[in-house]
Amino acid sequence: MDATLDEIREILREVAIAQKNNEVRFQQTDERFQDIEARFRQTDERFQDIEARFRQTDAQFKRTDKRINEAFELFEGQWGKLIESLVEGDLIHLLQARDIEIHRVTQRVKGNHQGQNYEFDLIAHNGHEIVIIEVKTTMKARHVKEFTGKLAQARIWLPEYREYRVYGAMAFLRAEENSDAYAGNERLFVIRATGNSAMIVNPDEFVPRAF
Repeated sequence: MDATLDEIREILREVAIAQKNNEVRFQQTDERFQDIEARFRQTDERFQDIEARFRQTDAQFKRTDKRINEAFELFEGQWGKLIESLVEGDLIHLLQARDIEIHRVTQRVKGNHQGQNYEFDLIAHNGHEIVIIEVKTTMKARHVKEFTGKLAQARIWLPEYREYRVYGAMAFLRAEENSDAYAGNERLFVIRATGNSAMIVNPDEFVPRAF
């Protein structure tokens, strides 16, 4: 019986030692988890700080982009007005040379038709014909496509010209994407600003399209 009690005491002692060792290990594991959690918190704080800096940088870029776009629009607008004035000065002579006896040119014709705003840069007219001119600093293919769409609506938007023959012209300082050839193929007058004057670049045999 005594031997059995000794064995039990030994087992209990070993169990106590094991429990103590487990407690130590659990404590060490808990300390490691706490350390890892602290590191995660530090990492998260760093990411939040980096994210905040990215937001600040993005906001600064947006402000810079806005200023650049505003400056570019101002530049384009001023150049557009200059080219418009340049083209207007030669327009009557240029069109008369193409057998369209224009007598008067109107600038910046704006309006609204059934809630749709429209604007034409220049309109040259003589009582039975008009030539609507779109002026671009840099002309691209989409400008030509958009303009032909506007010309198709001209008689609706401008009822005073409903009985007139309507022609179109694109005037530009610089052409990209072969837009000058595209405009010619659409049978629009193609007017290029050169130095202090302007010239129609369509061939002599060119016949404009009536819209």
